[in-house]
Amino acid sequence: MALTEYGELDALGLGALIAAGEVSAVEVIEEAITRAEALQPTLNFLAHSAFEQARERAADPTRQRGPFSGVPWLVKELASSWAGLPFTNTLPLLKSQVASEDSELIRRLKAAGVIALGKSTSPEQGWALSTESSLHGVTRNPWDPERTPGGSSGGSAAAVAARVVPFADASDGGGSIRVPAANCGLVGLKPARGRISFAPMAVDFWYGGATLHCVSRSVRDSAALLDVTAGTLPGEPYRLPAPADSFLSAVSRPTGPLKIAMVTDAPDHGTPVDPEVRAGVESAGRQLEALGHHVEPRAVPYDFWPLYKTYTAIIAVQTAAFFEGVYAGLGRPPAAGDMAELYRSMIEKGRAIAGTRHANDVESMRAMCRELACTMDSYDVWLMPTVPMLPRAHGYYDMNLDVEHYDDTRMGPDCCFTAPFNASGHPAISLPLAWSASGLPVGIQFVGRDGDESTLLSLAGELEQAAPWAARRPPLCS
Repeated sequence: MALTEYGELDALGLGALIAAGEVSAVEVIEEAITRAEALQPTLNFLAHSAFEQARERAADPTRQRGPFSGVPWLVKELASSWAGLPFTNTLPLLKSQVASEDSELIRRLKAAGVIALGKSTSPEQGWALSTESSLHGVTRNPWDPERTPGGSSGGSAAAVAARVVPFADASDGGGSIRVPAANCGLVGLKPARGRISFAPMAVDFWYGGATLHCVSRSVRDSAALLDVTAGTLPGEPYRLPAPADSFLSAVSRPTGPLKIAMVTDAPDHGTPVDPEVRAGVESAGRQLEALGHHVEPRAVPYDFWPLYKTYTAIIAVQTAAFFEGVYAGLGRPPAAGDMAELYRSMIEKGRAIAGTRHANDVESMRAMCRELACTMDSYDVWLMPTVPMLPRAHGYYDMNLDVEHYDDTRMGPDCCFTAPFNASGHPAISLPLAWSASGLPVGIQFVGRDGDESTLLSLAGELEQAAPWAARRPPLCS
């Protein structure tokens, strides 16, 4: 393989060539490092580099082998613990912390053969649809450096879109896989609640609202990675049965005609749907009808603000509890500069919520989500925007705002199509099926039934064949 082909290949393609001996893992890692060094000064997607460790791992004849053996990967600097690499959650408070062990997800990724080039940037503690922090600065979108790549998995998305790595670590508690995928022209699958373990960091994180996976350029990479990482541990509260066949096999499996609900309008007081985003959703609807599916217009299947307010109240309580543990471990109270105002005020909010109210919030959220699931269950798939607007300019998601102002005027309105499915646990995927007149990617979201990633992957594979996006490259690309 000429290494000039590197950027054309997905992770499975690179892994197959390495396995066949057509190129070595060392050569592939060197190419990835060269690309990272060329684009890091412009895009700023690396929180920490681990190039020497990557070289050593690539050259090690005893390294683990799997479907992604020798394939470069970035670990998100939030939630994912790779032993020996920093593990700060992008918090100034934890800027010196290094992971002492692998998380369960990373253990499985290592068994699949991935090689970490380093850690990708994220916003402080992750509650943002952009990637900007006091520790690492602004991460830029390779499609337009004046706009955000999204958050909180923005560093991973920028690197994948710019062809530095074929896929990368991502996590999603309010849209943090799907929004960067939408902003950067990538595939972003949020798995169903109970599909991926958070061990050992957490057992029941945000009551199953947050999950882990990746951003990728191909549907099959997201599917194959889910085959590698899926499965919770005994005793965990949300457990899903494995599908009858692999997730990868679902990508090429015909779905048959599906009944699909199409949503083009935002919920009340959500960010209005941009005309170019609406056009993208409607174009996807026509494409689905041409493929033999039945598409019906519908309103959003939830009352957004009551659900969002309840979900964020639960998040505030768990955030306060998390930081209490952090301070206990550090042996000191918080100091000025330890965290953004968003988190200081979120902790205060969480501490002020009584245990009885928290219990009632959890029950209320689950009741709303049960009603949502029952409403959605009459369709195989729901089609809607990933986000209602084109990528925002830097600075919009100002984490110096207090939590109520931030959630009411920034985060909430913009995640009106993503956060409800974190609360409900439904699987959802963003696909790069549309483009603005100025050439920016527009993410189109598909939401499946509870626990049914396979149908989403089958439909995504069908759309990838019908309206391929692989040849589209951003202006800033290695």
